[in-house]
Amino acid sequence: MEQPGYYEFFAGGGMARAGLGAGWRCLFANDFDLKKCETYRANWGGDELVPGDVRKVTTADLPGRADLVWASFPCQDLSLAGAGAGLKGERSGSFWPFFEIVKALRAEGRHPPLLVLENVCGALTSHGGEDFTALCGALAGEGYRFGALVIDAALFVPQSRPRLFIVALHGDCAPSPELTMTEPSPLWHSRALIAAHERLPRGLREKWIWWRLAAPAARNISLADIIDEQPQGVAWRSREETQALLDKMSDVNRAKVEAAKAAGRRMVGTLYRRTRYGADGEKIQRAEARFDDLAGCLRTPAGGSSRQFVLIVEKGRVRSRLISARETARLMGLPEDYILPRNYNEAYHLTGDGVVVPAARHLAAHILEPLLRSSRRFARAAA
Repeated sequence: MEQPGYYEFFAGGGMARAGLGAGWRCLFANDFDLKKCETYRANWGGDELVPGDVRKVTTADLPGRADLVWASFPCQDLSLAGAGAGLKGERSGSFWPFFEIVKALRAEGRHPPLLVLENVCGALTSHGGEDFTALCGALAGEGYRFGALVIDAALFVPQSRPRLFIVALHGDCAPSPELTMTEPSPLWHSRALIAAHERLPRGLREKWIWWRLAAPAARNISLADIIDEQPQGVAWRSREETQALLDKMSDVNRAKVEAAKAAGRRMVGTLYRRTRYGADGEKIQRAEARFDDLAGCLRTPAGGSSRQFVLIVEKGRVRSRLISARETARLMGLPEDYILPRNYNEAYHLTGDGVVVPAARHLAAHILEPLLRSSRRFARAAA
């Protein structure tokens, strides 16, 4: 197959580009965050990158005709941690000026056969499902059929990170039967996704496709594999600082630490500090640990509670420290030679705001590339 080309919006550090791989050619990339753009250029050269507000991008900036448009649009207003503004919010609302570009491409006869929208799973329930319906309605209005999958990064890397991927195919193409199903799959279609589909108006449900995605091979990397004994940029905390973290634990979380001590082997876990509410409604800062061979979902470091800690339990001793920038990159599936920002917060923000590389690769290999081959066969037959 001739090397396909794509436009990438909200590109960040180019993690979708890493996932699509060398078999794809980036024609255009855009991101508003200038710090992320610096990292993008450091890793990819960035001749295709146009930094700045998506509202200022026009079709004149987009060369040729892309086979795919990928948009990991901002999630803050759709996430459970956000303020609930949804697609009307300042950040997640940037979807609409992005989609005006898609509409303009169609008006020019340059619409891509494939679209991928990636976001948090909160997009399924935001505003009672109205935001998801609006996304689907926008796609249908431009002649696309569509379906969605929830892909958890834990299938590929030791990080719990479920994300929503909406895959849309232009209506003048037909998906191969082996890429679709008549019923949802328990692996890729969560109960929240099925409920969101059921809430769609009948006309949009008629445009829906249940995508068939192959199950990946068993994950062969553990959390312990990505943790450094002598990390760069962060230091192990003192016994007193570690004890202060342990003192913030509820009985349930203390029991997890005690179980790790009793395991009789080195145990690697992670910890987040979270604000909870006591019986009287007062705010209490809690430390919540896990030892299930998964890191918690990386988040952008807006405050101290969003920074993840590493816990090592060995021979009855507990050690703690912040997770390092390089370790967060490994949790996103980035290669060791990926160039990170030198500033810790900037690196954490970059990785915590990205798409997991092997998840994007799996989607590309098993749905996007087969779809593109079938759409090209369709185009040749229609010519």
